[in-house]
Amino acid sequence: MGMVISSIDLKDGHVVQLKNGKELVLQRDDADALISEFNTYGEVAVIDLDAAMGHTNPKGDTVNTPLLKSLLRKGNVRTGGGVRSVKRARELISLGAEKVIIGSSAWKKDPENNSNVLNVEFLEDLVAAIGKQRIIIGVDALNGKIAVKGWAETIDVSMVEGAKMAEKYCSELLFTCVEKEGCMQGTNMEMAKELREAVKCRVVVAGGVSTEDEIEELERMGCDVQLGMALYTNKVSLKNSFMRCLNWEKVGGMVPVIAQDARSSQVLMVGYANKEALEKTFDTKKLTFFSRTRNVLWTKGETSGHFLEVLKMRADCDRDTILATVTPHGGVCHTGSWSCFSADPDERSTLERLYSTIEERFANPRPGSYTATLDAKRVREKVEEEAEELCEADGKNEVIWEAADLLYFVSVLMYKEGVNWQDVYDELDRRHKEK
Repeated sequence: MGMVISSIDLKDGHVVQLKNGKELVLQRDDADALISEFNTYGEVAVIDLDAAMGHTNPKGDTVNTPLLKSLLRKGNVRTGGGVRSVKRARELISLGAEKVIIGSSAWKKDPENNSNVLNVEFLEDLVAAIGKQRIIIGVDALNGKIAVKGWAETIDVSMVEGAKMAEKYCSELLFTCVEKEGCMQGTNMEMAKELREAVKCRVVVAGGVSTEDEIEELERMGCDVQLGMALYTNKVSLKNSFMRCLNWEKVGGMVPVIAQDARSSQVLMVGYANKEALEKTFDTKKLTFFSRTRNVLWTKGETSGHFLEVLKMRADCDRDTILATVTPHGGVCHTGSWSCFSADPDERSTLERLYSTIEERFANPRPGSYTATLDAKRVREKVEEEAEELCEADGKNEVIWEAADLLYFVSVLMYKEGVNWQDVYDELDRRHKEK
């Protein structure tokens, strides 16, 4: 769940930050490194500014499109900028975006009256196509009015009234105070509070937030924050912001942390962390806890070597529990089991585990290793052979046996071609969401 959402704004193929949506303040070309770091702490918003400005080709693509597509599955990503059709929104979801942000397209440029400001037909089609939960509507405000067309125009209706109407068609509202955007002078707290009290859906505040005090104040108000300039200029620390948004009073200074295997989604263990333990976790990327019995800080694996490499941390909706997605390096439980919730000493069998074993066999061939002898020609022959045997299998047990053989050889073929199982899952996910 939200708290702080980091923004990656794309323009002319670069990561940029603009003041008031116009003046270029900074430019960089390390999008992959940025999303890897940002995703550790929370969701990431990837915005195509060229698309927002209408600089698209007939297909609706911009110079940023290849970079945008490459980022969509590298974290918990929401995306926006020039999403003007249901087809484009569905495509972005199929490519890996968890949610799409709808800006000017949600609003009518010249409504006949103030009760007719929404582009209802478009929004109804969008809800039918991708679902309300995947839709974020931008309620950008300029002098208190809804701003559209790249913030160049406003609709004669207040931001709050417009938000009340828009809530029916989305799971979130993204409020940007245009006057404050990129200025590092704080956001309009009163307007944010008024919006929060007017609607029931999730509210994300952007534009001008520049201190951790503001982030904490907005969190206590029930609003999440989308950050850009404050991150890139190091005015705000994501680590500090994450910790300050937790409900420390409710948990008595000790927050439960659930460790989950990134590959299998298996729950590995549960521990407790104070602020010092969380800080060390973020600094070392190794999951660290506080022992309530020994009254000391401890990093999982500091004696056994079986540490938990942290990929991302997420607080729950009440901000009193953390889910840590980790890569385990060895068994987790002190009993020798892989997980504290099972007696099995081995990692659960998954396609990812099979692939990793194949990868290791080719990288470090062992004497007598069959896997290491498989060249491109032979593995294709085996796939054809095993597929035929699966088709001829008689009965459940034979099907299981032959299917296992086929999956093994398919995994070897994939490895040879530089394809992993996540690539296949992504393609299946894309096909499912494309329909």
